[in-house]
Amino acid sequence: MEVTLKKNNPSGTSILVPSVQELAKQKLSSVPPRYIQPQQDHDLVISEVDHALEIPVVDLQRLLSTEYGDSELAKLHHASKHWGFFQLVNHGVSTCLIKKVKLEMQNFFNLPMSEKKKYWQTPEHMEGFGQAFVQSEDQKLDWADIFYMLTLPNHMRVPHLFPQLPLPFRETMELYSQELKNLAIIIITQMAKALKIEEEEMRELFEDGIQMMRMNYYPPCPEPEKVNGLTPHSDAVGLTILLQANEVEGLQIRKDNGIWVPVKPLPNAFVINIGDILEIITNGVYQSIEHRSMVNNKKERLSIATFYSPKEDAMLGPAQSLITEQTPARFKSVGVMEYFEGFFAQKLIGKSYIDVMKIENHHD
Repeated sequence: MEVTLKKNNPSGTSILVPSVQELAKQKLSSVPPRYIQPQQDHDLVISEVDHALEIPVVDLQRLLSTEYGDSELAKLHHASKHWGFFQLVNHGVSTCLIKKVKLEMQNFFNLPMSEKKKYWQTPEHMEGFGQAFVQSEDQKLDWADIFYMLTLPNHMRVPHLFPQLPLPFRETMELYSQELKNLAIIIITQMAKALKIEEEEMRELFEDGIQMMRMNYYPPCPEPEKVNGLTPHSDAVGLTILLQANEVEGLQIRKDNGIWVPVKPLPNAFVINIGDILEIITNGVYQSIEHRSMVNNKKERLSIATFYSPKEDAMLGPAQSLITEQTPARFKSVGVMEYFEGFFAQKLIGKSYIDVMKIENHHD
């Protein structure tokens, strides 16, 4: 399917769909057919008691300290290699800012529909309120509304979205966007250190990177076992930094043997995960992991994912310093914008897109 990207904008289009938040206000007793997913593998969710299957925790203060840096770097490497997910504590983003982001995002989703219309998706553009990756009229929909926008670099922002957000939300998001850019670069350079990739190579790639944000609103659902809050997928980006905005859990990651492991966010922590782009750059040493969101029959759930990727004019491929005769390149090299164009032209399904990037002689 052809997707035309506005010059310098790596977001495709998505068919417009009704607001799930508005639908949920009707106090339905059952879910409309378009939201009912084929049989879910609910039985494969691990039980509460298995503490061995909790995602690792990395402490950024320790990681950056001379005293504990090496042992924390080993933890970061292990988490990135064997889990693709970890929680980051002591990350240096102020608790006060995090509180404001959570509160103001909640207010933003609670705006009346007449206000929200200003920020709604258009047929030409996936950014704004709506759902992403809807490519056909009969496609099953997620039980969620999202607000999606490109936040950095500034010149790629859509004029009617970020620059027009209501105050004080716009100022809060401006600050948050900058803080999370800085945090993403710190994490990525630490990963480069753990992998012994030339730090300069990594910094050069990500310094003025593309940042996108996706705010997720999952309303209560009368039949939560029949729907997806967010379809199982891996993130196409470099790194994802997720902030859980209220106490309701829902994120699950697919671990070995296809078991779904629920993530229990720690207070004020970020949940970090490796995206497909980092899998490509690390030549498969770190892998992106499939994850999904489940919903609740009593409570709404809110979260905000910040995605960070290489800069728009970069070439994307395995890091030169990782390619040897013993470890040849497993992925093709392609321009960043061309990569996103391919990604946004398809449905969101599992890790399907990274397969396109694999070099043929590597069948994993």
